[in-house]
Parts: sequence; structure tokens; C-alpha cells
Amino acid sequence: MREPLSMKAIKIPEKTVTRLSIYLRCLEELEHEGKASVSSKQLADRFGLNSAQVRKDLAYFGQFGIRGLGYYITPLRHSLEEILGLKRAWGVALVGLGNLGSALMIYKGFQEKGFKISAVFDRDPAKIDRRVEGIQVMDTGAIVPVIRKRKIKIGILAVPAAGAQAVLDALVEGGVIAVLNFAPTQLSVPDSVKIQNVDLSALLKTLSYHIAQTERPGPRTP
Repeated sequence: MREPLSMKAIKIPEKTVTRLSIYLRCLEELEHEGKASVSSKQLADRFGLNSAQVRKDLAYFGQFGIRGLGYYITPLRHSLEEILGLKRAWGVALVGLGNLGSALMIYKGFQEKGFKISAVFDRDPAKIDRRVEGIQVMDTGAIVPVIRKRKIKIGILAVPAAGAQAVLDALVEGGVIAVLNFAPTQLSVPDSVKIQNVDLSALLKTLSYHIAQTERPGPRTP
């Protein structure tokens, strides 16, 4: 199996990067089931994708497959983990310890994948200096120096829309270059910063639309 190419060597479509995490999850499931190899068609069928798309996505990073056999699952999993930067632990700063932030603090899936919430901030005096999951909650005014000192590169915003931009600006000033935003508002970031917006309300509205479509009466027959 040839070494995967560097992501910096070519412009990778954003949708391809998103699908890599889907492929990785599928490979983890197959490995758990005791499978040793998988074809692009099997990967595609598992998640309703196109086998040609699977091959094209993986080809951006190198030649992983073997003609007539497909892909060896464990080596491909390791390669995707390397490409996605999952071979190292990432410190994460969480801002906002309301209901959503508190739920994110106890979610074990982050740490299992190498993302450890190592700094927590809130502006509520009643929460500052408390310890949650062993981590001391700090005032949002400390974001910049703490992020700089700990060299944290990933931030999670779980704050109200009104204060989100100011918090984001502080994270960026401190050195964060990737942000997961749960605040229900559009935020501005420099080109050097990647932001992923998660609008739970919009997602629920999308689901509501699909339900409404199924419940609408069909056309009457004469």
C-alpha cells in the first residue's frame, strides 16, 4: 500500500473530507465485525453512496485498493486516521456551560476519538471556579491568555447568539483555528479559521418538513 498523499499537495473538496469520517466509521464497524477487506461497492452500499465516489475520494490521498480485492480494512483505517489528524490528542476549549455545554462535557465520544475538553469558560459568576468533570470553569475574560498558554487549536461555542461573535473573536485571538459553533447565528472568521456551524433548530425544521410531506393528503382522484 502506497503512502497517502499530503492534504496540502492538492485542493481537497470539503465534501470529500466530510465523507472520509463516514468511511472511517464504516471501517471501524467492519473491523469490529471481524472483516479483513471491503470493496468500494460494499463501502458505498453501507451508507447509500456511489462506489465511484468512494474510489475518487480515496484516490485524492493515494492508492489504497488492490484490484479485484478492494481495501484491507485495518491499514485503510489507520491511513484515514492519519489523514484526519486522529493519531494525536487534541485539546479543546468549550465556551458556555449551559444545558448544551454541560451535555457536551459529559459526552464520552469526544475523548474516545482523541478530542479532550481541557479548558471550559463561562461568564456566569455562579459557575466560575466550579469544577466540572475535573476541569475548573474559568471566566470568559481569561480566554485569550489561557488558549495561548495551552496552545489549544479547537474551540466549541455553546453560547447565546448575542455574545457569540465576541467569544469567537477571543478564541481566534488566542490561537484557535477550528471552531464548532452551536450558537444559532452566522459568525465572521478570518480565512485562516475553519468554522463548522451546527444549527440544531434548523435540523429539526428540516425533519419537520419531511414529516409534514408524508402526512399531506395525496391528490384526489376524480
